[in-house]
Amino acid sequence: MESDVIVVGGGVTGLGVARDCALRGLSVIVVEQGDICRGATGRNHGLLHSGARYAVTDPQSAAECVSENAILRRVAPHCIDECDGLFINLPGDDEQYRSRLMEACRKVGINAREIDGREALSIEPKLNPEVTAALVVPDAAIDPFALSIANAIDAHRHGATLLLRHRVDRLIVNGARVTGVAATNLADGTAIEIHAAMTVVAAGIWGQDLLASAGVVLPMLASQGTMLVYGTRPCRHVINRCRVPSDADLLVPDRRVSIMGTTSVRVEENEHIEAPIPTADEVRAITAGAALLVPELATTRVLRAYAGIRPLVATDGDATGRNLSRGIVCIDHDKRDGLDGLVTITGGKLATYRLMAEQASDLVCGKLGINAECVTAERPLPGSDRPATDEMRPPNATERMAISRHGAMARDIYMRGAQSGALVCECMSVTRAEVEFAINVLGATDLSSLRQCTRLGMGQCQGRVCACRAANLLVELGCKTPEAALQDLKLFTGERWRGQQVVAYGTSMREAARARHTLLGLCGLQRANDNLLQRE
Repeated sequence: MESDVIVVGGGVTGLGVARDCALRGLSVIVVEQGDICRGATGRNHGLLHSGARYAVTDPQSAAECVSENAILRRVAPHCIDECDGLFINLPGDDEQYRSRLMEACRKVGINAREIDGREALSIEPKLNPEVTAALVVPDAAIDPFALSIANAIDAHRHGATLLLRHRVDRLIVNGARVTGVAATNLADGTAIEIHAAMTVVAAGIWGQDLLASAGVVLPMLASQGTMLVYGTRPCRHVINRCRVPSDADLLVPDRRVSIMGTTSVRVEENEHIEAPIPTADEVRAITAGAALLVPELATTRVLRAYAGIRPLVATDGDATGRNLSRGIVCIDHDKRDGLDGLVTITGGKLATYRLMAEQASDLVCGKLGINAECVTAERPLPGSDRPATDEMRPPNATERMAISRHGAMARDIYMRGAQSGALVCECMSVTRAEVEFAINVLGATDLSSLRQCTRLGMGQCQGRVCACRAANLLVELGCKTPEAALQDLKLFTGERWRGQQVVAYGTSMREAARARHTLLGLCGLQRANDNLLQRE
């Protein structure tokens, strides 16, 4: 296989690079060892940073965030909940830090205003009643799955090829130049080579080992961040503790649930990188922090815990990575290492993915002698490129949920008839029509990709019933044999349980027992997951 550009990594940054390069007329092949959003993109808190969180400690990253925040609100509004954010002071917090934060926000162009505790409680009545003051900033919540899918769709529309479930084993080096990658098709074990004039490594923490296959040393620190999903949304705003960024000080609303985090724990090389595991200590720290921000969360059910790995370029002796810059790292390995045809893009934030893609694409085009401007700051993503609703027929409640996930693309889901409107997932209001749309239009092939496309299984029941229905639909629609669907169901329920196990006490444990009964008894799924049957 040949192309102008190979992009290694199917997270939002890699897909952003693919889209940007394709829009500039380059042929692109994206190689990803799993599904899209497999790594850090699918394991973050979904915060569209205003930049305020880093305004004091990392003004460069803050400036990048505030600029990209405004751009994404224009080009990807269907992915964004414009909820704004509050930085709140609680008794014992350093009051001087609020002044420093206000001044830092002013310097980098973040629109922040100060309010007293009474006004903060009038805006968010469920906050800790002891709140003394707050800053209002333009934070927002963003759906990383919808954002990634929209980038993948537009890249594909402009000629890019996506090779999912293909593992890149090494870079192909000829002399002082990288000319492609050697990969393995994980479905059948076939070895393939892909050649291109330029290779862009956007593989997050996995990029370190891939670069090493070509003799390139890029020290990276793997920092694990754990988050908890609460089963309610007590606050409309993003809630930050008004202090230097630390553990358990951030609550992000996410449709019908809330995400609380995060931690920063250094993970040694190859330790839990593939499947990061939240620890009981992290869960305890986060639940304590949540109760300080919003007291009712002390008695709210935690649906699951999950963790992601931040790929931080190591520049000092910081043991956790909490103090390392979240700024963008774009490397031309010809200049750095004398190895042409190779670019690495890493660091940054979810909020700055587009800028990261622009910088990498600018470098690629410069290397190839292509004189084409970046248009991603003006060109809306699919789903945000036209009105999402039809004025002649306002959407019903279920259709509005589909619009929140797909924007204008949800028009293709509007179908008449009871069968197509039948709910597959009650928690997230996913209909049969949306499942068919995810399969036929978005390319979903299994329960995991259906979850990414529709959020099926991410609600209160964590897939206890809807996963069985969806597996049946995959068979009915010809995507899987019954045997393959059964195996897929085992994998899906096992993954759901992995996120619940560390928080399985009280109500959560009762729900886990109910899930076991449903899967093994009612549905006849024998030994759906060993951990579910034999919990330590």
